[in-house]
Amino acid sequence: MRAMVFAAAMLLGFVAPTLAPAPALAAGPTTLRIGLREDPDILDPTLSGSYVGRIVYAGMCDKLFDYDPKLDIVPQLATSYSWKDPTHLILHLRAGVLFQDGEKMDADSVKYTLNRDLTMPRSLRKGQINDIAAMNVIDPLTLEIVLKQPNSAFLAQLAGRPGIVLAPKAAEQEGDKFGLHPVCAGPFRFVQRIPQQKIVLERFKRYWNAKAIHFDRLEYIPIVNSAVTLANLQAGALDMAEYVVPTDVAAVEKDPKLRIAMDTSLANYGITFNVGNGPEAKSPIGESADLRRAFDLSIDRNALIHVVFNGLYTPIGQANPPSSKFFVPSVQPTKRDIAAAKKLVAASGIKPPIDVTLMVSNSPDILQAAQVIQAMVQPAGFNVKIQATEFASSLAAARAGHFQAYMIQWSGRADADGNMYSFLHSGYGFNYGHYSNPEVDKLLDQARIAQTVPERVAIYAKIWKIEQQDMPVSYLWSPKNIVGLKKSLLGFKQVPDGIIRVQGMHFAK
Repeated sequence: MRAMVFAAAMLLGFVAPTLAPAPALAAGPTTLRIGLREDPDILDPTLSGSYVGRIVYAGMCDKLFDYDPKLDIVPQLATSYSWKDPTHLILHLRAGVLFQDGEKMDADSVKYTLNRDLTMPRSLRKGQINDIAAMNVIDPLTLEIVLKQPNSAFLAQLAGRPGIVLAPKAAEQEGDKFGLHPVCAGPFRFVQRIPQQKIVLERFKRYWNAKAIHFDRLEYIPIVNSAVTLANLQAGALDMAEYVVPTDVAAVEKDPKLRIAMDTSLANYGITFNVGNGPEAKSPIGESADLRRAFDLSIDRNALIHVVFNGLYTPIGQANPPSSKFFVPSVQPTKRDIAAAKKLVAASGIKPPIDVTLMVSNSPDILQAAQVIQAMVQPAGFNVKIQATEFASSLAAARAGHFQAYMIQWSGRADADGNMYSFLHSGYGFNYGHYSNPEVDKLLDQARIAQTVPERVAIYAKIWKIEQQDMPVSYLWSPKNIVGLKKSLLGFKQVPDGIIRVQGMHFAK
C-alpha cells in the first residue's frame, strides 16, 4: 500500500508524507490518522489563525464551551453560566480538570488565559474579547467577567479559540514559544511536530472525560495535494480526511471501504485586498475602490464553482453564508458584468493592463480557482500574477503586509461577529489589508450591543452596503464540509463549523 501511495505522489511531481496503514479494527492500542488540507500555523491559541489548527486544537485543547451539531452552545470546561446583568457574566467551571502537565484548571487559569489573549503582542484574540473590562475570581471554580458594554456575541467567542484554557505555568515558561510545546486541558497531549509531515498527540489518561476517548494516539498529516489525500484514503494509510475536494467525492463513494460525510458549512472564501498595510498597499488596486469593484464585477462565481468545485459550493457576496441566521438576503453575490467593470476601470484613471499579484495557498483546487479568476478578470484590463505560497507562510506574509491581494478561506463562526469584527474593524488581527472605515467600525460596535438577531441583521445590512462600495474583501463562495473516512470508523458527528471532534469516535470491533 505504501508503494501505491508513493507512486501517486511521484506522478504528481512531489512526495507525500510517509504513512503507515492504520488498523481497520480496534484491537489493542489504536491510532487515528487524520489528513489535513495544509500544515497549521503556530499551535498557540492566542497567536494562531489557521482553520486546520482549530482541528488539531479539538484533539488537544478543550474550550470553556463548544457547539453541538445544531450549533447550540454546550458546556465543556465550563459547566454553566449566568448573566447577573448585561455586562456581568458568571462562569461556573468543571471540577477536577487537569492540564496535561498536572496543573489544576481553575478560575485563575481562565483569567490568566483571557488576560494573555488581551495583552500578548500579535494576539489574534484581542479583537474577539476586547470588551472585557475586568475579571474577578469569586472562588476556584467561579469567575466573573465584567464587560465594558453589553456584547451579544461574547459567549460565542468562548466557544472558539478565546475559550481554550492554557496551562499558566507552561505558558509563562515558554512565552512566545508556547506553540512549540502547547499544554492544554484536552484529551490528547502534544508529543511531536515535524513541519509539513505530521503532528503527533498521545492520549492524556487523566482527561476529565476519558470515557469518551477510544484512541491511544492521534496523528494529523498535512497533505496539500488532493490526489495524494485520495490515494492515502484508498490505501488505508489515512483513517479520515477533513477535506475531500468535490471532484474526488465520487471516487470515495465508489470505494467499498470508505464513505463521505457532507454537510453545510459556515465558511467563506474571498479575496482580501491590501488597502493600508505597508508599502504594498500602494498599488493601483490597493488605492482604488473603483478598481476593486471592477475586479469583483469581472468574476463569474457560478462558472468558477462549476468548473473547479463540481457545482457543489454556494456563491456569496458577504461573510455570512445562507446557512447562517445572520445572512442578509438582500446582499447577493455580484453578477459578472465586463462592460460595467471596464467603466469602473476608466473611472479610476488607471490605464490597463493593471498588474495585480494574487497570493494563494499552493493546494491544487485553489490554484485552479485562481487561474480561472486570472482568465475572468483579464478582459476588464487586469493582469493577474498568481503567487502560490505554502499556507502558514502566506498567513505570515499577510500579517506583515507582504501582499496586494490574498485569496483565503475563513472557516466561519456561528455568530456573525466572528466572521466580521476582526476582519472589517480597524486595528484587529484578521484585517490583513488594514481596512479602516469609521462608519463600519461604529456599526460593528453597535451590532455587538444589539440583543436580537433581527436587530443585528439590520445593522449588518448597512455594513455590507458600505463594504460593497469600499470592497476591502471580495467574497466568492461558501464551501461544503466534505469529510472522507473509513466505514469502520464510527461515532463521527459532523458540525457545520467543520471541526473534527474525537470524543465518541472509535473503530468498529
